[in-house]
Amino acid sequence: MRHLATLTFLLIASLPLAAAELILELPGGSRRWSSAELLAHPQTRSLSIPADPTYRREMHYRALPLAVLLEGVRPGDHLQALALDGFAAELPAAPLLREDGARAWLAIEDPAAPWPELGEHKASAGPFYLVWSDPQAGDIGPEQWPFQIARIRLLAPLAERFPALLPAADADASIQAGLVLFQKHCLACHRLNGQGDARFGPDLNLPYNPTEYFHEAFLRRYIRDPQGLRQWSQGRMPGFSAEVLAEDELDRLLAYLRHMAGRKAGSR
Repeated sequence: MRHLATLTFLLIASLPLAAAELILELPGGSRRWSSAELLAHPQTRSLSIPADPTYRREMHYRALPLAVLLEGVRPGDHLQALALDGFAAELPAAPLLREDGARAWLAIEDPAAPWPELGEHKASAGPFYLVWSDPQAGDIGPEQWPFQIARIRLLAPLAERFPALLPAADADASIQAGLVLFQKHCLACHRLNGQGDARFGPDLNLPYNPTEYFHEAFLRRYIRDPQGLRQWSQGRMPGFSAEVLAEDELDRLLAYLRHMAGRKAGSR
């Protein structure tokens, strides 16, 4: 059976990719774009990404400025990119709409020229991948590079959708800032108090918050380098270097998590 499964995989892998569809749910309604339509768009161009964080090398794409597709979206709006594997990237609209500095592009995988696989027996970053030119100009983190995108949608602000993520109204500024960092770096994979759209990683408050069972020094090491603390071939959490999450930002993120350990769903 194992030989049959391997043969089946190899036969499937050898077939050309089928055209994919991107679903946009924006103020004007829902719109579907096929990869063929996007590749033929007059504003699609060749784009080089010198240090692609997903492939960890220089990559070359056919890409379209994402703002071109975001008709009716305003800078104060909030968007979400949903991936095929359950990753749900929360994206403030303002950076996506900029035309200078760090600029957002939708990279489109051509079924006739597929991108490299992300690992052995794994799919590529396609069919659609949000990439950035000059990302250092906009403090763009790895979670703002969602790949295998299937849908981009306009959503209500986080506080309206997920009130159980909010700290106490009188929480100090460091805890409030920690919520912003949690939204940027953690919410794409994790839920908290049962709230969030991701289905990728465990809930970070139920039944226990990591600040309740990790010694702080080890929790910091785990966030910086998960595989360096406990090696696991199935581990998918990336490490957050000081370039991505500065030490003072990590302080604020942990302050938020410690605070939320006392605000478990149903305990207030």
